[in-house]
Amino acid sequence: MSSNGRIAVTGIGVVSALGHNQNEHWSAILEGRCGIRHLDLFDPDGCLSSIAGQADPPPGSLPCSPTDRLPAARRRLRSRRRRSRSDSFCLAAAAEALRQAGLTEEPALARFGLSLGCTTAGMLEAEDAYAAVRRGGWGRARIAPMLRVPMNTPADMLASCLGLEGPRLSNMTACASASLAIGLAADRLRDGDAEGMIAGGGDALCRLTYSGFSSLRLLDPHPCRPFDLGRGGLSLGEGAGILVLEPWERATRRGARPLAEFLDYGATCDAHHMTSSPADGRGALAAMREALERAGIGTKDVGYVNAHGTGTAGNDSAEVQALLALFGEDAARVPVSSTKSMVGHVLGGAGGVEAVTTVLALQHQVAPPTLGVRTPEGGGRLDFVPERGRPAAIRAALSNSFGFGGANVCLVFRAAAES
Repeated sequence: MSSNGRIAVTGIGVVSALGHNQNEHWSAILEGRCGIRHLDLFDPDGCLSSIAGQADPPPGSLPCSPTDRLPAARRRLRSRRRRSRSDSFCLAAAAEALRQAGLTEEPALARFGLSLGCTTAGMLEAEDAYAAVRRGGWGRARIAPMLRVPMNTPADMLASCLGLEGPRLSNMTACASASLAIGLAADRLRDGDAEGMIAGGGDALCRLTYSGFSSLRLLDPHPCRPFDLGRGGLSLGEGAGILVLEPWERATRRGARPLAEFLDYGATCDAHHMTSSPADGRGALAAMREALERAGIGTKDVGYVNAHGTGTAGNDSAEVQALLALFGEDAARVPVSSTKSMVGHVLGGAGGVEAVTTVLALQHQVAPPTLGVRTPEGGGRLDFVPERGRPAAIRAALSNSFGFGGANVCLVFRAAAES
């Protein structure tokens, strides 16, 4: 890879069930704290579970920036009344990432682009609006919540609020959405389409997805236990994870301190089944191999894997088979963890939250834990870092996301000190 193609991560932001920012999120991960709790955002009556990785709303009003170019009254309206829960999570994470990157002024962001993944957007607000109509008739109908339903609306809101005039990408590839958004953002930078990209994704919990996973009988009534043979399914979650990506030379020239280097990504499709992975994990394996090949590194360079690890039998088993095939006899050396055991499955935003977590692991040289592993899948051939994080020498790390429909994405990051 030429030096001109190098990409720096200069800022990260996160909202999860563990906290409103990267410090709260990371501190809780190091402690092995579980953020999966009783769900009170809506009534889960009739579902297999009543818990989730529910995140508290971001504190403060998070107003739009002056770059919105709207009259003040309209800017306030868009900022508060028309913002969905998913919008607020994404905006809070983006604001934190931009502050860390030192990019808070309008001229600095004008030529930046945005690449965002999500799956629920304003579905929760639309559900509430529909319930009001059912209770009180069409006289109670409001159009504003319905306008937040399309999956592109969080990206539109973010670009408008931050004054981003570069490429605007929005994708919904199920649980791989945010990871693919990060990979596509890197492509735009290498093509010279933008001076920088804000990339990642976010999702809010809603009744449709919660009851949908329950109807598939995939929800665990207890906090999920990825890679444990006694697991009972997944726990849903919500939040957002956002990265600021810039060409390495531009970032260092303006005095930014890279947190990590984004090397490359792999993306494949199982072409197997709408909701399940092939038992041998061949699609996941192909994505990881493609990512490493494009990144120009080998398995010996990988010191940590943030696994997709949902806690469902089919997904966990397939991912373990793929990891064993990738690392071979070296498999036990590489720490593998699923941070979904602490924050739940953030659906379209999962890859963003987990990419942020992977960057933090590289920064701090610590492998995050997996909670609840008692009898590990794979017979002990993989190190799932049970219960508490621990120091690890991590030169490069993988972050995996595998979605319904067979979408597989693997991201590769390298420690800034190694770059």
